[in-house]
Amino acid sequence: MFSVDSGFIKADSGNLPEVDMFMVFDYFNKNKDFISAEMRGIKLLRSGRQSYGDNAIEYVQLKQQGALCELKAKITPEHKIKAKNYNVSCVINTEEKEVVNTKCKDCAASEGGCKHEVAFLMWLHRRSEEPSPTEKMCYWKKIQIIIGSDNRKIYFSF
Repeated sequence: MFSVDSGFIKADSGNLPEVDMFMVFDYFNKNKDFISAEMRGIKLLRSGRQSYGDNAIEYVQLKQQGALCELKAKITPEHKIKAKNYNVSCVINTEEKEVVNTKCKDCAASEGGCKHEVAFLMWLHRRSEEPSPTEKMCYWKKIQIIIGSDNRKIYFSF
């Protein structure tokens, strides 16, 4: 159906650039497209929610050129899921740990910063927060229950 663009490779958990929360906040604070009343507050939060981005973003590809990593993805529309996917891109400076820009190429709201750009950037951030495949969470642990002076139970795991 879709093919990788020339010079790009398929993205996976081993080759995505790190995008931490400081990079995300810095980008939103400095970029004029995201400081308007239209993109502040609840609208911005809704655009970056996990329940949308993690299910809507597909066909992620990247191209590393020196310190700059360009990423592209397809995003399924939130309401018209049978409609054409949106093409979103993001450029990350991996040495400066900075989001250089984001762009949605097919959205009517893309000139003023759109929710698809936010969704993709937050998706990248969430992938950076995931544990690596070699890290394991131990579920073989004992839960300690301590009863406080007011008879409330407090649970600890060791």
